[in-house]
Amino acid sequence: MHAEWDYAHTDYGALPARPAPAGLADTDAEWYQRLEQAPSGRLLRDNAMLRSLSAGTPIHLLHLTRDLAAVRASGHLLASTGCLVGAVYGSPLTPAPGGALRPHNLGSYLLESRGRLVSRSNSTPLVIEVTPTGPAPLKGLDYLRLGGIHLRAYQQCRHVLTAAEDTRVLRSVVDRVRVTAPFLDTLLRNAGGNTTPDVPFIDALAAAIPVFPYLGYLYFETVAEYLMLNSTSRATREYIDRGELNNRLYKDLALSAVDGMGTLFDLGRFHPDHARLLDLVARIEPGLVASVPGYVRRRLSYLFAATSLPPCQDIRDFTFHEAADLGTLAETAPHLLGQLIFREIRLLDRYPQLYHCFEQAKALEAWAYWNKEGISTPFNGVSPKGEIGINPAYPNARFTVWTAESCARGLLHPVEQVAAVPVPRLVPWLVAPLRDRTEEERWISRSLVPLQAAPA
Repeated sequence: MHAEWDYAHTDYGALPARPAPAGLADTDAEWYQRLEQAPSGRLLRDNAMLRSLSAGTPIHLLHLTRDLAAVRASGHLLASTGCLVGAVYGSPLTPAPGGALRPHNLGSYLLESRGRLVSRSNSTPLVIEVTPTGPAPLKGLDYLRLGGIHLRAYQQCRHVLTAAEDTRVLRSVVDRVRVTAPFLDTLLRNAGGNTTPDVPFIDALAAAIPVFPYLGYLYFETVAEYLMLNSTSRATREYIDRGELNNRLYKDLALSAVDGMGTLFDLGRFHPDHARLLDLVARIEPGLVASVPGYVRRRLSYLFAATSLPPCQDIRDFTFHEAADLGTLAETAPHLLGQLIFREIRLLDRYPQLYHCFEQAKALEAWAYWNKEGISTPFNGVSPKGEIGINPAYPNARFTVWTAESCARGLLHPVEQVAAVPVPRLVPWLVAPLRDRTEEERWISRSLVPLQAAPA
């Protein structure tokens, strides 16, 4: 278990050295050296958030709650799933003169969006002071590398599904791989050094995502990384001076690319074609347009291969045409299979009732790993952009919580101390009523193919 969670974390205190399938044209370390050469690249391993974690001093975080009355009544702050698996989600705050706190630019965006995004409406800002026991390792959780953990959670909790639900999940996964196998093989060839023309590649990627939504997550994270590391706008330069990556770039990208993203942040719906991608980036920063297609082709191909296949595979000898059944996928591409099953289960009508069965087990493992590693404030390690949370099961850290108000300068001022602490319990599943089921219904009505052996 420890090895799987270690694999799912990126250590920003050192160049990555994770195991990877053979045949890749670039290693993790080579990619990070390349990324660090970008205009904002030094912030990957030297930014304000990481410096505060390594100092071992009290850390202040902004957390938004939509039910302050429940927090007061219970005395509990609950953890949520998502990119941090089982943490109380927040963003950094920096002490300012007079007792005020300056939000990270991610936090400023979240505060400003409360009046226009359904997902942030009627929320109250809280300031949480975390006093750790000492410096923390700079290990951030990379949710793109959780596939093996997702697969194990399914295998352990599979008995809570009906036979019909289990069959639906597994058949759907196999069908998605079969339909998109030609493009998935293109990704592997590109990761091995092949060069696919940019325009047909991006268009093929966009066409594949409605059938294979996991690619939408890789696509979005790739473009977000490109924007944050390569932007040279005035705002980005100001954030660099503060030691912050510019989160507004990818927030604007998501809201512009997908209708309703402000209600439900679902990256499986992110699939702009080549022309649309250029248009979206041009609206954000015109100088970044020319290089984005080639960057997406190279980086996404690498990320797909590195996070989908285990080290025992050689991408030069592997093809999804020959792996499109459950038994083969479980043996040859378990990380990808886990990502697909995880997302397929969330489409079930009963998932709100089954949510804790699948998610609590993963959260318990995450808390155990963080405690072993001395991590009281885990962060999103896809890139250290300011998404940071609280490990609610950490045994030694002290927590103090206040309500807060913003002033005209955009600073937060603690107002009233709240008798509440983070607790190792997950918030209820709230996403299902918000889902747009159009693509899902279209997929359900497809022609089915025979289902072969399921993963043990």
